[in-house]
Amino acid sequence: MFRLASFRWAVTALAMLFSGQAFAAGAAISTHPTVAPSNIVVGFVGGFVRHDNPHHGPVKLAERIRQTSGDDTYVRVFENRHRRAAYKTILQLLDADHDGTLTAEEKSHARIILFGHSWGASAVVLLARELDRAGIPVLLTIQVDSVAKPWQDDSTVPGNVVSAANFYQPHGLIHGRAEITAADVAKTQVLGNYRFDYMKAPVKCEASSWFDHLTPNHAQSECDPHLWTLVEDLVRQRLATPQLNAATLSR
Repeated sequence: MFRLASFRWAVTALAMLFSGQAFAAGAAISTHPTVAPSNIVVGFVGGFVRHDNPHHGPVKLAERIRQTSGDDTYVRVFENRHRRAAYKTILQLLDADHDGTLTAEEKSHARIILFGHSWGASAVVLLARELDRAGIPVLLTIQVDSVAKPWQDDSTVPGNVVSAANFYQPHGLIHGRAEITAADVAKTQVLGNYRFDYMKAPVKCEASSWFDHLTPNHAQSECDPHLWTLVEDLVRQRLATPQLNAATLSR
């Protein structure tokens, strides 16, 4: 099982590295607000995609949220390999008095939403665990066709997460995790593991690369407008209210 996972990871890494999706990396440096934001929304792109590539689902979603949210909502996308930068950014944003240390009160004010695709979805879970170790709560995590690297576990959502959702498609060499579970069901509500079948209902992706043709179902999970509308609805509902009706996800 591990050898198969390692093989899949190697194929994905090599293919994406030499595809049109491979770019010199670097999460952009942005100016942090002088006042701690009410909401922090962090997304992760998959593979070797740049954080600002406008053709990819997480980037498109972040831009839509950024355009329609107030100044009290901080929105940013990171490459999945820059999870540590995302973690440090969140700590800085929560540090309202800028003294370099987070108090229990500053942590309690955290309203964090994390979402990602493919390796980026796995990065969501790993970042949530890092925040858990720091005693920082997370409102919502969303995984879209989550693919873990060999040393990662993207299946179990930590107890600091209030709600979690998983969207996946089951076909192809590269496909998402079919089920996520809560480390503590008393603390975390798994809203659902939502299956999309692009063999039955294919969608057309714009600006696709040759790698997308090798893994068409995985690529479609990133560009499917219906799927990403559901993700957006989840994010916006959390920004508006802590109460979430999972029935909105019915297809």
